[in-house]
Amino acid sequence: MQKVIKSGTGWRIGWNPDAPEFKGLVGTDSWAIELTEIELNDFCRLLNQLADTMKHLSAELMDEEKIACEAESDLLWMEVEGYPHSYSLRFIVNTGRCAEGQWDANAIPGLVQATGMLKVF
Repeated sequence: MQKVIKSGTGWRIGWNPDAPEFKGLVGTDSWAIELTEIELNDFCRLLNQLADTMKHLSAELMDEEKIACEAESDLLWMEVEGYPHSYSLRFIVNTGRCAEGQWDANAIPGLVQATGMLKVF
C-alpha cells in the first residue's frame, strides 16, 4: 500500500505504511500532528464511535438541544460537541508528546467518511 493523504474543507488525514514510527497524520489546513499506527487506529475507531452516538441521539434530543459526548482510550481522549447533525471535534494525545487539536463542525462529515476509507486497499 502506498502513502495516502486525504483532505477536504478544514480537515486532512494521512497514512504512510512505510514510515518508521509515525504512520498516521491528522490535522486541518493550518495544523497537523503525526500519529503512530495504534494512535491512528484509535482515532478512527473513537471518531466513528462518537459519530454513531451522535446519530443515535438525534431521535432523543429536541432540535435546539446541544450535547457533548466523550470517548477515550489509553492513547487518546476525544469529544464531540454540538447538535447531532452538526458538531465539532476535539482530541488530546495522551502519549509522550501530548498534543491536541480541534475541527469545526463543517469538517466532521468529510473527516468521518475519510477514516472509513483511509486504509482500504
